[in-house]
Amino acid sequence: MVNLWWIKAILWRKKMATLPSPLDTYLDAIIPALTQPFLDAPLMAIDLEMTGLNPIGDQVISIGMVPIINGGIPLEKAQHMMIAISGSVGHSATVHGIVDNQLHMALSIQDAMEWFLTQTKGHILVAHHAPLDIEFIQQQLIRCFGQSIPMVFIDTLAIEKKRCLMQHSVLKEGSLRLGASRERYRLPVYSAHNALIDALSCAELLLAQVAAIGDVKKLSVKDLINVLR
Repeated sequence: MVNLWWIKAILWRKKMATLPSPLDTYLDAIIPALTQPFLDAPLMAIDLEMTGLNPIGDQVISIGMVPIINGGIPLEKAQHMMIAISGSVGHSATVHGIVDNQLHMALSIQDAMEWFLTQTKGHILVAHHAPLDIEFIQQQLIRCFGQSIPMVFIDTLAIEKKRCLMQHSVLKEGSLRLGASRERYRLPVYSAHNALIDALSCAELLLAQVAAIGDVKKLSVKDLINVLR
């Protein structure tokens, strides 16, 4: 379990610095969500497609997001945004299928980060292998605003790892991947490496995990969250 006071302390300490308005507003909005029951907390499942796996050297080319509201997934509120990059997508196109000419009319990274902060403001983020996605977002914030902020998130991979280790002392390679994790809950098979589809996949996985934990009405969001400095 994550100590709520520790999360608030990190957020408070970061607030002592002078922050650009979008970052300051984002931090203000997240505090109320930290004390809510899971079913009441505003959640936003996200997924990124990138040119590589290095948050400092590689670039984000698309973001998908799907809200989770009162234990449901309103698909009409799902969003997907393409982001213009410097240079070419290179060999990463073989993974995500996005090619250079699809990004010609995409948002600039500055506009994309402002959009991201606006859409996720007041929401706890949800992602599979969340630290990687969050680190990419934070690096883009540094690029756009000169600094980053701590972000509160739920990592479905971390939840699944904990649940699996309660049943098995050794985990098979690949057993914690998004598709493999979904299979254990008999969730449908979706195409991978599309930011919107993977965000939806992650949202469904979290709801399945929470249902398996049991007594969801007593589950608080602080039981599941983590924070990256």
